[in-house]
Amino acid sequence: MAEPSWQELLRLRLAERNNTESAFAPIIEQYRRLAQQTKLLKERNATLLRAVGSVKGSPSASGSGEERVFILLSYMISAHRCFSNPVRAAYLASLETQISSLRDELANLYKTQGQNAQRLLSMNETLREKEEFSRIDSENLRKAREEIASLRRKVDQHTEFMAEKDRTIQILNDEINTSLLELGQVEERNQTLSKDNAKLLQRWLDAKQIEANRMNEANEFYENMRTRHETVLSWRDGSGNDVVMSNPSNSSRPTSGSGKDLTSPDVQIAMKKNGPSPPIAQGMDLTPNG
Repeated sequence: MAEPSWQELLRLRLAERNNTESAFAPIIEQYRRLAQQTKLLKERNATLLRAVGSVKGSPSASGSGEERVFILLSYMISAHRCFSNPVRAAYLASLETQISSLRDELANLYKTQGQNAQRLLSMNETLREKEEFSRIDSENLRKAREEIASLRRKVDQHTEFMAEKDRTIQILNDEINTSLLELGQVEERNQTLSKDNAKLLQRWLDAKQIEANRMNEANEFYENMRTRHETVLSWRDGSGNDVVMSNPSNSSRPTSGSGKDLTSPDVQIAMKKNGPSPPIAQGMDLTPNG
């Protein structure tokens, strides 16, 4: 493809410049219209301000703000009707439409205000009930906190009481252990004493048995000697007085049953070995237990 000529290139650049310069033309036109409309609105606002000042000075200005606005708009419409033209007629029609819509909106606002007032009353009642519930809950919470504090104090007292009980139990356990140790020592000592008593009793019984045996032997020896002595006496009585007269010295000495002299050395040795003879007046037969 061939390169464009310089004329075509120049034309293209000029067209591009024109397009670039005319790109903001609609914006500039709209800004111009906006400036004109702004000027018109400023003038109208000034007229409205003057009208508002006149309305404030009139007796009818004691109504509500919306009524004053409607009065102002009506005054503006009546003022513009004196200088009517097609543009102003359209503008006035637009204003009347706006007034109608504003009245409808005002009616809706009054209705909404009534509904809001009713809702406000209902919400105030609900709020009062909620505040009552909140007061009751606060009172219950206060009582619960006081009860919790009381229970905590009781728990602390119970803990101290249990600690004191534990210390008392420990002391009692120590005393029980000491008593058990002493009881064991006492039982051991009692067992030792019982054994010693048994040994002493056995030794005493053995000694008494030996003593009883000796007494029995002595009694038996005494009986034998007495029997022999009686036999000797009866024999002497029957044999005659010759032998007695022939031995006067021997008749004065005690003799045994076999005719032996009790004062002889052999008899004295036997009597010492068997123990002394008990007197005849005793006449006791001791048992093995003494």
